[in-house]
Amino acid sequence: MKASKVQMMVEIAMCAALAMVFDFLPLFTAPQGGSVSLAMIPVFLIAFRWGLKQGLVTGLLLAALQMVTKFYFVHPVQIFFDYIAAFTSLGLAGIVYKQVKNSLSNGNKKSATIFIVFGTFIGSLARFICHFIAGVVFYGSYAPKGTPVPIYSLTYNAGYMVPSFIISAIVLVILLSKAPVLANIKKNQAA
Repeated sequence: MKASKVQMMVEIAMCAALAMVFDFLPLFTAPQGGSVSLAMIPVFLIAFRWGLKQGLVTGLLLAALQMVTKFYFVHPVQIFFDYIAAFTSLGLAGIVYKQVKNSLSNGNKKSATIFIVFGTFIGSLARFICHFIAGVVFYGSYAPKGTPVPIYSLTYNAGYMVPSFIISAIVLVILLSKAPVLANIKKNQAA
């Protein structure tokens, strides 16, 4: 096995574990679950550093850790949406990993910022959609009387996902702009 493959696997495992640690230190926790935390950042970092497949694997590992440590379910299908699909989908940020790497390699921070924010948005949106579906299908009983269930799920999940996206995007732009080596860019490649 090549050293770079071993390095990649170790980084995936470490970032999934770090994401779980960050999830245990929320900035805000919603009453029926969900929180604003830095937990998505390590998954996005792997997606921007190694690519789509590796980002998805890191998200799936985070989902497994979530199910071992913070597991709550009302139905087996809800497990898929709230855990497996939601956290795995964070890795979709990796669809722009080549653009992020190229921008950072060329010293184009404006372009890198756009792609980092876009990738973070894609991963966050995919996770939001999973939680939204679970909210509509499985948590509609929590909606206040007279509030349509889709509106309740939309506002409830946006309440923690939007701040999590914004924080993740800001932190990742700063991290990757200041230290392109985190995106697997060698010093002589970065301008």
